[in-house]
Amino acid sequence: MLWHLNGNKCSGFHSKIFILLHIANGYILFLFKLIVKVNIFVYNKDGDNMEYKFVAKNELDTIEFAQNMESEKFPNMVICLNGDLGSGKTIFAKAFAQAMEVKESVTSPTFSIIKEYSGELPLYHMDVYRLDGHCDGIGIEEYFDKGGVVIIEWADTIKELLPEERIDIHFVVTGEEKRTLVIRAFGRQYEELCEAIL
Repeated sequence: MLWHLNGNKCSGFHSKIFILLHIANGYILFLFKLIVKVNIFVYNKDGDNMEYKFVAKNELDTIEFAQNMESEKFPNMVICLNGDLGSGKTIFAKAFAQAMEVKESVTSPTFSIIKEYSGELPLYHMDVYRLDGHCDGIGIEEYFDKGGVVIIEWADTIKELLPEERIDIHFVVTGEEKRTLVIRAFGRQYEELCEAIL
């Protein structure tokens, strides 16, 4: 038997309604907190590959996301970044490098194609935009198993060279500062990474 706050007893029917409303209210509150505070959703499974979405309300959210991903880094990790100019790819790369304790200033390697940095692991930062898919003789694939972390901006332009197991992050501009990051995990190790940070 349930009691109202004023001390009156609830009938059996009203007790059930009270319980259902209480459960529903708690569930709605949980979902609201998940959406507003966490901003992360598992939203699709495409074959064997998991897709996630992270909503960055501002640049600081993108930086925090990169730092969280860095905390789960492992040797031969490959991170592929795509999105329009100014969408946040280089901001992500800089934040990841800083979290790896790279001391050098990290800039987009637009003209050099590949920049190498020393940190907790070697970091290989690539910008393949200018290659326009023509990568012969550069040896990009050699970096995938050198024991470091590879971050590739404009990775979609060299899809045929990318390893089967990797993580793809597509930056979508949805406001002046707001970005939606669509994340695809290829391989169990990358799925576990996403599950750990999202």
